[in-house]
Amino acid sequence: MPTDKYSILIVDDVLENIQIAMNILEENAYDFAYAKSGEEALEILANNTFTLILLDIMMPGIDGYEVCKKIKEDPRLMDIPVIFLTAKADIDSLKKGFEVGGVDYITKPFHPEELLARVQTHIELYTAKKLLQKHNISMQIKLEKAQKRLYTELEMNQKEMLFMLSEIIESISDETGRHIHRVAELSRLLAYYHPSLNDDDIEIIYHTSAMHDIGKIFIPDEILHKKGKLTKEEFEIIKSHTTKAYQFFENEKIHSIASRRFIKASMIIAYEHHEKWDGSGYPRGLKGENIHIYARIVALADVLDALTHKRVYKEAWAPEDAVQYIIDRRGKEFDPFIVDIFKEHLDEFLDLIKS
Repeated sequence: MPTDKYSILIVDDVLENIQIAMNILEENAYDFAYAKSGEEALEILANNTFTLILLDIMMPGIDGYEVCKKIKEDPRLMDIPVIFLTAKADIDSLKKGFEVGGVDYITKPFHPEELLARVQTHIELYTAKKLLQKHNISMQIKLEKAQKRLYTELEMNQKEMLFMLSEIIESISDETGRHIHRVAELSRLLAYYHPSLNDDDIEIIYHTSAMHDIGKIFIPDEILHKKGKLTKEEFEIIKSHTTKAYQFFENEKIHSIASRRFIKASMIIAYEHHEKWDGSGYPRGLKGENIHIYARIVALADVLDALTHKRVYKEAWAPEDAVQYIIDRRGKEFDPFIVDIFKEHLDEFLDLIKS
């Protein structure tokens, strides 16, 4: 149908009624199509759409009620206003017409002023509704784009903040700086092979795993870099880096953005990466899946890298010894499923350690 004019489908089994309606309405320059039965109307509607439908109720075969029901069941046609044409204006007939989706009714024989006015009113309502829908869709698209842009900007800001924090951690020592980068790579590889994690999780773990030791910036240097064995009291101070990290992220200025996923993930990892699968870890003694999956992944990556590289208080372990240590603690210190992933892809993890 032409798109520069309003189009009307007239459905009536009496051709004279169709001609009368067209003669009255043609002064408004509408485009017309007509059908002499319900079946023919549905055939036309299968390949066309209209601004309005004038639909006779009493017709042989499929009556107007049934045609209207089928129109309203079709998502392509359901918004088209249907005005019933009827010789009967009894309450039951009108009630049924509105129930099946009609918007109005016009009695036969037609009164020109009434027919023109009702058709014009419903066409104006229909076009206004379509314009409103189009405007709303356009506004929704703009809103979604703006939200996506803001979301991207917020995440970039979070990543920049994490990068600055990681530089602070690296300033503790070169050893610590290299450690957090290797832990990030190991954590990303574990996350990649974990079936319950998606690409977003992998990215989050990669960027936030560097925060696992952020709490150590609050530990005195003489304890953090002590070459000899720590006393019991000193070890308790070292252990406090998990809670100090949590308190850092709970800081009012930081906490205001803690609902954002990179910051929130950093807080979880820093707080929980020393928890153990069997509940013997710290600071809260969490057990099993009560420990967040991000922290369970970083826990293994952290220990693996720490064992295989020299520290001020120890020499580096041979890779095979570190691997055996982790396997022996499957289901005790480490999530057994994550240990299985580690074993299955061992060569890739050893390559990362060596690099």
